[in-house]
Amino acid sequence: MSKPHLDETLKQWATPRQIEYIDAVNLHGSARKAAAALGVNKSAVQNAIHSIKAKAAVQGYSPEHTLTEVVAPGYVGRGHSTMYRVDPETGEKAPILQWVKTRADEDARARIVEEAFAAMAGDLPRLAPVKPPRLTSAALCNLYTMTDCHVGMLAWHREGGADWDLRIAERVLSGCFEKMVEASPAADTCIINQLGDWLHQDSIEAVTPTSRHLLDADGRFPKVVQASLRILRRMIDVALRRHNRVIVVMAEGNHDITSSIWLRVMFAALYENEPRVEVDDSSLPYYVHRHGATMLGFHHGHLKKNDQLPGLFAAQFPKIWGETTKRYAHCGHRHHESVKEHAGMKVIQHPTLAARDAHAARGGWLSERQVTGYTYHVEHGQVGSVTVTPEMLG
Repeated sequence: MSKPHLDETLKQWATPRQIEYIDAVNLHGSARKAAAALGVNKSAVQNAIHSIKAKAAVQGYSPEHTLTEVVAPGYVGRGHSTMYRVDPETGEKAPILQWVKTRADEDARARIVEEAFAAMAGDLPRLAPVKPPRLTSAALCNLYTMTDCHVGMLAWHREGGADWDLRIAERVLSGCFEKMVEASPAADTCIINQLGDWLHQDSIEAVTPTSRHLLDADGRFPKVVQASLRILRRMIDVALRRHNRVIVVMAEGNHDITSSIWLRVMFAALYENEPRVEVDDSSLPYYVHRHGATMLGFHHGHLKKNDQLPGLFAAQFPKIWGETTKRYAHCGHRHHESVKEHAGMKVIQHPTLAARDAHAARGGWLSERQVTGYTYHVEHGQVGSVTVTPEMLG
C-alpha cells in the first residue's frame, strides 16, 4: 500500500465527499490515481484538498506551517506570529514561541448562541392558556408594528427634544401598544410585529454589535433585559384578550442581532402551552405571513433597501407571492415614516416611538414619534389603520 499523503486530522473540516477524496489519495498515493479510481477529474480532487486545508488553516491547523493549535468554537484565526531559533551548527530553524490571534466567527457564534438559548429555554416555566374573546371577525388581521424601540437607550431632552430611559420606555411602549389595540377592530388574528432594534445594545457592553460604536445606555444590561421582557409579556397579554390568534415576530435588527435569537427562543418556550400564541422562529431576517389573498412581509431594513424588498420577497417566498394579490412589506431602521408602492408590493417604513439619542440629534435626523396598527382583510388587503403618539398617553 502507498504511503499516506494527507493528514487524517483534516477530515474534521471535510464534507462526506471530501473525506472520500482524502481516503482515496491516501490509498492510491496521489491525486491523479485517486481521481482515476473515483472516476472524477484530477482537478476536482486537488481543489477539494486545497479547500479543506484552507478551511483547517482558518481554524488554526496547518502543520506544514507549524500551526497545530485549533482555535475555540465560535472563532477563526486572523493571524499567527512564530518565533524561530536557528541552530548555529546546522542552520536549521525550529519554532520556540507562537502567538495565535483570533476573531469571532459570526455565523458559528450565532449557531452556538441559538443552541445555548434553546437549551436554557427548556427549563422556563410555561404560561397557562388565557380565555379567548367571544366576538371577532375571521376576515380581519390586525398588524401591530413596534420598531426601533431601543429599550435601554438614554436620551436627554436638551439634546434631542425629549427624555428616554428604561422607565419612560416601559410607560410609552406599553401605553401606546394598548391604545393601538383598543382602537383597532376586533380581528380574529393579530400579528405583534416587533421589527428589530427592540434593544439599544446587544450585550453588557454599550456598543453596536458590528461596528462597535459607543452607545448612550440607561442602566445595567440585566435591568434592560428585565424591562424589555415585562413590556413584551404585557403586549402579548393585551393581544390575547382581544384576539383569538396572536402571531409574534421577533425580528433581527442591527442593534440586537444576538438578542433577537434569545427573544424568539424564550417566548416560544414561554407560550408553548398557549395554543393561541405562535412565535415565528425563523432565523432568516426576512419574515412572512399570509392572510388569505394578502401577503405580509417583514424586515428590519438594515440588510436591504426598501426598493429591494419586493424582488427579495418574491424570490424568497415564491409560493406565497403567487397565491396572493395584495402584498405589503413592513420595515423600520430609518426612524421615519415612508410609504411607497412598487410593482406588486407596497413598502411601508415605520417610524419609532423612541426619543432621539445624541447620535440622532447631532446628525439632525427628525421624525414624528408614532406607532400605527394596520388592519388587513382576507380578500381586500389593507382596510384600515390606527395611529397613536406618545402625547396621547397624557
